[in-house]
Amino acid sequence: MSILEQKTFISSIHPFKNLTTDQIDTFVENMDIVYFKENETVQAQGSLPQTLFFILKGVIQEKQDDEVLSIYSKNEIFDSISLIENYSKNSFVTTEETICYTLPREIFINILHENQELENYFFQSISEKLNNNILHEKNKEMANIMIAKVKDAKIHKAVIIDTKRSIFEAANIIKKEKIPTILLKDELGEMYIVTDSDFRQKVILNRMNFDDEVIKIATKGLIYINEEDFLFNAQLIMAKHGVKRVVVKNDKDEIIGILDQISLSSFFATNIFSVSNQIVKAETVEELKEASLSFIKIIKSLNAKGVKIEFISKLINQLNKKLLDKLYKILAPKELYEKSCLVVMGSEGRGEQILKTDQDNALILSDDCAIKENELQKFTSKFTETLVDFGFPRCEGNIMVSNPYWCRKKSDFKDLIYSWINEPTGDNFMNIAIFYDAVYVSGDKNLITGLKEYLFKISSNSQTFYALFAKVILSFDVPLGFFDGFVFNSKDNKHKNEIDIKRGGIFIIVQGIRSLSLENKIFNTNTAKRIKKLVEIGIIEEEFAKELTMAFNFLTNLKLKSNLEKLDKNIEIDNYINPNNLNTMEKDLLKESFKIVNKLKKKLEFHFKLNYV
Repeated sequence: MSILEQKTFISSIHPFKNLTTDQIDTFVENMDIVYFKENETVQAQGSLPQTLFFILKGVIQEKQDDEVLSIYSKNEIFDSISLIENYSKNSFVTTEETICYTLPREIFINILHENQELENYFFQSISEKLNNNILHEKNKEMANIMIAKVKDAKIHKAVIIDTKRSIFEAANIIKKEKIPTILLKDELGEMYIVTDSDFRQKVILNRMNFDDEVIKIATKGLIYINEEDFLFNAQLIMAKHGVKRVVVKNDKDEIIGILDQISLSSFFATNIFSVSNQIVKAETVEELKEASLSFIKIIKSLNAKGVKIEFISKLINQLNKKLLDKLYKILAPKELYEKSCLVVMGSEGRGEQILKTDQDNALILSDDCAIKENELQKFTSKFTETLVDFGFPRCEGNIMVSNPYWCRKKSDFKDLIYSWINEPTGDNFMNIAIFYDAVYVSGDKNLITGLKEYLFKISSNSQTFYALFAKVILSFDVPLGFFDGFVFNSKDNKHKNEIDIKRGGIFIIVQGIRSLSLENKIFNTNTAKRIKKLVEIGIIEEEFAKELTMAFNFLTNLKLKSNLEKLDKNIEIDNYINPNNLNTMEKDLLKESFKIVNKLKKKLEFHFKLNYV
């Protein structure tokens, strides 16, 4: 390699891109190149390490006695931890001919202490590492997408007039001020908005009198956002409310302008709003289907642009709920819609389902709903089949509205919940978990709220119930060995050298937090929001909550990354990942995440006294 190639090589390895030009020069001036044969020990267990290795070619195994803990390959480094601690607790052995650059320990340590960002990386907390990794993994060109604020975008001037002005006067003001929108304020301080499209669609098409008061074409109920808020939150708000603009205020609660969808175009290359608007305007099932087919494209685009997974989840969750709400309104008979509540459950209810995995939904009917049984069955079957056509697979456990078990009157659901609580079986605990995650989508929201309150009420007097509900986590092993090596299922030939990231990590966090939340009667369904609420009421320490949230996001992000790759290759989407396909930092952070999961398990064992039930 030339000197320029060496510099480029070093800068490509995270976190050394943070080195200054002089520091990179120092690295290059002090690096040597070494060659190792197959099965040669590069660094012995118990030795005092002298160099940092940069792998150019070959594969290195990190071993604890005969157990392989990690594998390092091209464009990876090892072992920074040993250099910092000045002791190698494991051995490093080649599995094939290997070529490495070596950097003396003294140079590495000196520059480590010179460079604040480098030092922060190697000594930062687990939660900070997990969070920073997610940021570094994303597209560098869009790093500003999560830090851009509303005030950074083009904000249209806010012109406020009184409601007594005529349509003609308002139109002239819009023309004079060269703005697409005007605000109205009445005597009571109530605000309204009129857009240029209102003049076209309401005035011209309806042949209104230009001397009529402009209030006749205004819209009430403005959506506000602070100028210091993130632009991405403005996108979320627009998607949620199905609006094209929000009114911007400063910290003094003064209106300073209007942010519209066009102003966001330079920051977002996806068609989130157009899809949301397409759903809102859809009048047929076919129009809805066309909108639903855009979801994968949106997910891939947001993921590639550096958007955090929790925001992708929120956006897709909003779109899914809009889609289901509209589909329900299109298909449901009037007598059913006005006397029922459609809910989604499981990961979709928690707002944590990104790719379309399966359907988890239920239908709660009010006790006075008079729809005939055959009409109800005809509708629920059509609803399920339509979602299948949209790309939402059937639930293997048949947890769908088309199953009469999950489509019944409120009083019948109460009887069901009572039996779940008082007849402790594996299936009943699973049903409680699924139902507790239920969230309103369409219809009468009070129906699901009332049933959640009933669930809290009848379960509140039994600590044994909560312990039994939480105990299922003991059936799930974290795939991490005693010496920090990954543990694989040797009996599973189909997934050899792979780990089930959901079973071994994500589910334990979800169920553990769900158990604590149910015990404390928390209405939130999202895992991160439940964690935040548990901190507020003093159940979980703030630092541990931060670690849990970051570990959960990291595991979920790895799962999404793996599934998107499988989707591109037309491979079946599942919960398995191969640690050997991860880079060094990802493998280390996966181990740290699993340690946090183990820590949660121990806390739950103590809290619920799981060893005694």
